[in-house]
Parts: sequence; C-alpha cells; structure tokens
Amino acid sequence: MKMGIEQSGGSGKGKVRNESKKGKGKGKGKQKKWCEVQRLYEVCKQVFADCGPAIVPSPDKVQKLAALLDGMTQADVGLKPNMPFFSSKEAPTITYMHLHECDKFSMGIFCLPPKSVIPLHNHPGMTVFSKLLFGTMHIKSYDWSSGVDKDIDVTRANVDAPKSDPDGLRLAKVKIDSEFTAPCKTSILYPTDGGNMHCFTAKTACAVLDVLGPPYCDPDGRHCQYYYEFPFPKFSVEGLVVSEEEMDGYAWLKERGKPKDLSVVGVPYNGPKIAKK
Repeated sequence: MKMGIEQSGGSGKGKVRNESKKGKGKGKGKQKKWCEVQRLYEVCKQVFADCGPAIVPSPDKVQKLAALLDGMTQADVGLKPNMPFFSSKEAPTITYMHLHECDKFSMGIFCLPPKSVIPLHNHPGMTVFSKLLFGTMHIKSYDWSSGVDKDIDVTRANVDAPKSDPDGLRLAKVKIDSEFTAPCKTSILYPTDGGNMHCFTAKTACAVLDVLGPPYCDPDGRHCQYYYEFPFPKFSVEGLVVSEEEMDGYAWLKERGKPKDLSVVGVPYNGPKIAKK
C-alpha cells in the first residue's frame, strides 16, 4: 500500500533476525518458515498471472491463495509481538515491511502498535487479501451503493448538504464493522465488492500481511484515496425514507487528502528470504 511511506535508514533498531539460514536442516519448524513465505510468492505469481486492474482471479485461485494465507503466522515472516515496531507510543507509528512488488501484485506487512489507525482508504481496481498474523484489530469497510431499499439511485445531486460541505459526498454501504483476533480467516476485498474501502484500528499490537493485485500505481491512476465518513442521517435525500435500523448500514463518504497524523515508516524486511525468479 503506497501511503506516503517514509523509508528508514535501517539503523538496526527493531531489526528482524533472518533465520532462513540459521539451523538449516535441523528442524521442520525453521524449514517451514522459509517455505511458507516462498510458497506465498509462488502462489501469488500463479494467481495474478492473467489479472490486471479490475480483473479478479478465478474463484479457485482466490480460494487457493486464501487457504495458504489462512495458515500463515508471524513465525513464517520472522515477526514477534515483543519487537519495538509494536510498542505503544503517544503518537503510534505504523511500520511497513516491503516483501515484493511487480506490475501484477505486491506483498507487504503492516506492523501496528496498540491504538494506531490506518484511516479509511480505497483499493481502485484491486483484489486484496489481508491476513491478521497476530493481535486484535477492528475492521470497518464499505462498498459504494447505488441506493437503499429498492435500489433508489442516490447521487450527489440529490443530497441536501450544508454550504460548508457542498460537494463530493457519496453513499456507501457498510460491509464489515467487527473486531478480529488472530488466528482468523483472511479478509478478501474486490474492486467493487467485499469492502473495497476499509479502515484498520489496532486494539492490541498486531501485524497484517497484505497482498494486492495489482498494486497501487499513481501513473496508472491507482492511487490511495482517503475518505471522511459521515453518519447517514447527517444529510437528507429528497423522497427517500429509511428506517433507523437501515441507517446503521450506510454512511456518506467524502474524499480527503492524506491525514496529517498518519505516520507510516518503511523498514527493510529481514525475515525468511524469498528467492525471486
């Protein structure tokens, strides 16, 4: 995820030990670490080989990748919850470890201290797999809606908004609004379904392994767009009547710039290495 990530100089603080060579051949556990991340790379190459923007892998390929990610843990990528990346601070800094990126897919890990937040953002034309490796996280996600009840078409032109916020509102439907604790199933979102716009809030220290196909690419128009969210009742739509129960399932979203308080720092990935071909 390209979120204005700052690159660390790699001073060694919080460095992840590379255990791919240590104890080679002395136990299945250490061999498994190397195999799983290598296997993930190989499976991603197969899954996204014939894909591109807005082109979703076939259901059997989606299931194959999800099944592999479901079984992965922090040990497979050389992470431990007591590493400095996961310590709590007044202004928590999110750490991103880049594993791989090509024009077909990208792989990376977000390390989140408690209370840190990856704000609501989108994934244009992408299929995204997010695996919570450890910890507890709240996920809220949305898909764009064409309306409510009987598929009433709700557009910005119908919205009676105050002059202080006259443009850019769009109706979205809540897809997920729940807490997840590892081990749990991999979260999958699609270009127009599954919660393409989501927000991550770390309830405890946690790590998320992200696979994106294709990756963000500003020149191709796939940039990371952030959003404000407003409760559905805040704005009215002429002729539209919605029950209180249904209101909880919708919100108004508005594009925004990158939040000033979002701090994401890129550091080298030093876990089990990937042999790229």
